[in-house]
Amino acid sequence: MVELQVVLPDESATMPPERLTELAVAAEELGYGTAWLPDHLLPPGEFGSTYGGVYEPLVTIGYLAARTTRIRLGTSVLVLPMRSPYVVAKQAATLHRLSGERVILGIGTGWDETEFAAVGASFSERGRRTDEGLEIIRGLFEGEDRGGVFEPKPRAPLPIMIGGTTGPALRRVARFGDEWQGLNLDGAGFAAAVARIRSQAVRPVKVGTRLHWPGGPVAPIIESAQELADAGAETLAFSLGDHEGALERMTMLGRLLPERLWW
Repeated sequence: MVELQVVLPDESATMPPERLTELAVAAEELGYGTAWLPDHLLPPGEFGSTYGGVYEPLVTIGYLAARTTRIRLGTSVLVLPMRSPYVVAKQAATLHRLSGERVILGIGTGWDETEFAAVGASFSERGRRTDEGLEIIRGLFEGEDRGGVFEPKPRAPLPIMIGGTTGPALRRVARFGDEWQGLNLDGAGFAAAVARIRSQAVRPVKVGTRLHWPGGPVAPIIESAQELADAGAETLAFSLGDHEGALERMTMLGRLLPERLWW
């Protein structure tokens, strides 16, 4: 069974904020299992095709959780080494409780050295800081004593999703992740990454990947989705390009894919 997911378009500073609500509600009604939000704090260029995350994702999840009832809401991905892991854990656990246990904390290391410099974070140490932060967050979620009282403790599991396809990212998934989200992979590349994760994983990991479809002929994206499903993808997250027309594209995929694939 493949879970259909959507990456909400958050790349335009001129987008009406109501658009995100409209899309999240529609995704829930169409049967999408998860809606993801991207993250950038101070990108060196305008938000657009390269940089998403105009609206801070954890704050936005709180708003969308109040307007939906079933769909899971997650970050894809939150750049952890730019933030305090204690604050991130507190925010995520709070959102998880308030949303009825519907949050997924998606984590990544980041990739833009200029953005790290802008926020005063070390680019060269981002891998180490991500691992240290994940160890702290998972420990807090699991009730470890970290020198103080952590509340609200998750009553139901709060999944940690790790994004990325590099060797360090896959090792990080195996060590810390409950879920994995790849990017720009074909079926063979996806299967190879999954085999690597599962050979090292210390817990079960739900595996999936992101696909980009900004419009145009739908047959190629359906073929890619089928190839990835055949390769073992348990989740497929679709980013839809610009917010203009995103609802129509999301609706088309939400109706066509369950008909075409063995879900």
